[in-house]
Amino acid sequence: MGTFTKLWKLCHIQQLTKSCPLLQCATFRRLQGVVTGSPFMNAGVTSITALMAKSDLDGESFVNEYGEERYIELVAAYSLWVGIASAVLAVVGFGKLAQGVPNPVKRGFKYGCSVGVLVSALPNGLFARGGKQLKGLVASSSSWGFVVKELKARAPAATGAVNVAGFLFSLTHPSEWSLTPTLLFLIGTWFVMDGKKFLPKSLPPGTEVILVTAIATVYSVVFDYDGAVVGEIPDLDPDAGLKIFGLTLPVKLLDFQKILDAPLAERFGGYPFLFVSATLFAAVNFLSIMGIASGFESENGIEWSAPRELMSQGVSCGVAALVGSAPVSGSMSRSLVSRMTGTTSQLACMLTALIWIFMLPYMSVMTPTPKAALSSVIMSAVVKSVLVPKDLMKLQDLDFVSGWTTGIITAITSPTIGFGFGLLFHGLLKIASSPKKEKSE
Repeated sequence: MGTFTKLWKLCHIQQLTKSCPLLQCATFRRLQGVVTGSPFMNAGVTSITALMAKSDLDGESFVNEYGEERYIELVAAYSLWVGIASAVLAVVGFGKLAQGVPNPVKRGFKYGCSVGVLVSALPNGLFARGGKQLKGLVASSSSWGFVVKELKARAPAATGAVNVAGFLFSLTHPSEWSLTPTLLFLIGTWFVMDGKKFLPKSLPPGTEVILVTAIATVYSVVFDYDGAVVGEIPDLDPDAGLKIFGLTLPVKLLDFQKILDAPLAERFGGYPFLFVSATLFAAVNFLSIMGIASGFESENGIEWSAPRELMSQGVSCGVAALVGSAPVSGSMSRSLVSRMTGTTSQLACMLTALIWIFMLPYMSVMTPTPKAALSSVIMSAVVKSVLVPKDLMKLQDLDFVSGWTTGIITAITSPTIGFGFGLLFHGLLKIASSPKKEKSE
């Protein structure tokens, strides 16, 4: 079970190496597996949490002035505050309040996030140099380049719209696709979705994911694949580690006093502003977890507890602080792949973390793995729900309008903006329709 969930972590290995140390990520995933109530939920540093933390802390200027080591301590301190704020919100009942979100908004939010996952996966599947090549092609186009430039200038918060524009450019310019990555991507997506039909039924769920990844890696080595690959994985410090029950876990803990001494309050102008910022971060962060859990509840009948998941977020962020990681949140794409590979309990998350910890010294075998193959795993997890959004199609009347509007706004802006707009829009629709109902009665 953990073996197949592990494949998703390989899909995001590049993101993890840029956001936080790999083994540190595995550490808080194992703790998250203990406290979460969802068998599919996967947490980690996401692009959203990394960017939010960098923006709140003004990361670039801090690194330029103090260096990366002190910035790690600063981020760790912020993770600790976000973890504390999450726990406080769970205790005061914010989780229950959040759980009362209207169903159309939940469905629309999940759909918008799925669209975001899809458009993010496509560049590595169609272009040899992935997103960088796509950005260059879009910028060199007079019409598409103008659209993207205007979006960034006039609607900087609409980051999703820029990604959607790149997605549409990709679909309308097949002549720009790189042949080999495209073939790997299309064949991989097809096999992950339908390969189980051709495999012995005795094989466990997720075997097709391993086969796609392994075959693509072998192809990359044998034929000297020149497209985008996972790349070098950082070496481990042989002297670092924690000894538990006779086992050495190669996890390095930060000096807690240095975390406490980090100039975090100064970055926000005082502790009151720091607490407000950390609380808002925790609340916004929880939207991702809520959207994932709500989606699994409607699709798979898995009930969830908002206070428990909010406390889970707090525990994960607290552990993330101890190992120098940015705040963590639920990941829609990783959770979807976790469900696809057949996980049935929280044990999968814990086993995945342990596998990461003990197998990382051998993970250099993934260095030549084509990103196109990994993108095919991501695509196979979301493409059906994006092309045929059954949950949204079931909505009627104003709920239909509310759900689709929330989904579209989420896709073209960001999860935070989309969810907030969806709540406001749904409320306005209900207020506007209530007088008509009274009059008709």
